[in-house]
Amino acid sequence: MLPEGPAALSRCAWQDKAYGRPRAGCSASLDSLPSEVLLKILSYLDVAALLCAGCVNRRFYHLASDNFIWIRIYSAAFSPKRSHWRVDPAEKTDLSVNLLSAGDKEAGYWKKEYLTKQIASVKAALARVLKPLHPHTGLPLKTKEALRMSGLGWVIILRGDDGREHTMEHAHLSFNDSSVTVAWHSKAWPPLATLSTLDLCGVTPVFLGQSRTPTRIRPRWHSLITKYQLSQLSEFSAVGGDRLTRVFCLPPGLVVGLWKREKELAFVMANLHLHLLVERSMLGSPVVPYEPPPHAPVSDDSPERGLHGYRLHVDMHSGGVSCLCGSFRNLSANKGCLENEYMKLSVISFKNNTEHLPLIGKVGLSWKTNSFDGCIKSCSIIDLTLLEEYGKPFWCFSSPVCVRCCPRPSDGPHFLGEAYCVDYSDSEGRLHMELVWIEDTEEYFIVSLALYLRLAKINQWFGTKY
Repeated sequence: MLPEGPAALSRCAWQDKAYGRPRAGCSASLDSLPSEVLLKILSYLDVAALLCAGCVNRRFYHLASDNFIWIRIYSAAFSPKRSHWRVDPAEKTDLSVNLLSAGDKEAGYWKKEYLTKQIASVKAALARVLKPLHPHTGLPLKTKEALRMSGLGWVIILRGDDGREHTMEHAHLSFNDSSVTVAWHSKAWPPLATLSTLDLCGVTPVFLGQSRTPTRIRPRWHSLITKYQLSQLSEFSAVGGDRLTRVFCLPPGLVVGLWKREKELAFVMANLHLHLLVERSMLGSPVVPYEPPPHAPVSDDSPERGLHGYRLHVDMHSGGVSCLCGSFRNLSANKGCLENEYMKLSVISFKNNTEHLPLIGKVGLSWKTNSFDGCIKSCSIIDLTLLEEYGKPFWCFSSPVCVRCCPRPSDGPHFLGEAYCVDYSDSEGRLHMELVWIEDTEEYFIVSLALYLRLAKINQWFGTKY
């Protein structure tokens, strides 16, 4: 039973007056009931239903934040472990004291306390799962388990020039060695000409253990990952196509497929690197992305040696099928490797054929919609994870790249096949890969791979002055 008395009745009467309770002559509705009756009804709801009820209007928001309701929920969730044989009289005393003091707190106090403690417990549980690291990639070993435990998913929000929003739940996702590929497709995309931006957001149930319930009607938290400008879909951002679609890349990591005939949306794919993925998908706000804590410069014990002891893990894949999964250790670069504003880190040398690697299986970007599917041979996904000498992730990305023809180098080994190259760049560095197509075995060989790390990033990370 909820506490009754002059104070409680006075509070209910004030709420009825303040929030415009309908007069007796109005048609009957739930909102026409007295506040004390609504409070009694709300006291039987679970936490998720209470939060949903608080979204009805201003009056229901205040009623669903009632301290006497939330103190019982808080005490039941976070009280000390109880004995299986008897109830500790001290626990009964603590609950009674809390109930008596509930009215002394500001409105919504115990609701806020419950949600704060609930969020902290979720973060602590996820931190425990994400603590073990993979020996090769340096990334959390159990990211997939953390995603499943948290009920995390992803949505895209398409915004039109008129302010309208179209929210789409992901249709498919595939896990790779160091990334997650999330895909959306639909038979009823809004017209591309009416759209201005695309927001990629992580969505998480407010409470653990609700991922199997209908997510659309449960309280969820949105965390903005990246906002994309659809006006950037131009010839400059095109990375390939087939007989049905053309594919465009919007950094970081977004693939947008358009039907060739109608020039309308066919599918959208987001490539999300596992580094800080859970944090970026859960700890941002609906309008501001998550910002990791500022990096404190690590003292370089031997700056005259340049970079040394670096590790690289690189994947090439599409649709959950990998054609390259390689790890490289003890990578180094000295001051003689400085090129303009970059330091070159050589991974595979063109002149050393013992380092050359084959790509296994079919190379291309697989796509799928409700009615059609295909594969774009001139495009693939690259995941890169570079660890510095102390084992910390230094440069990470997951992005579509274009495999394009390029001139064959004049020096080095001679190959009987067409030469191709792959290039990628962002604010932290550049990647350049050279491949040769061997006609006899019908496979690509990587004959050169180099990373160009931006000096500004190196100096900021180590406090050096290259």
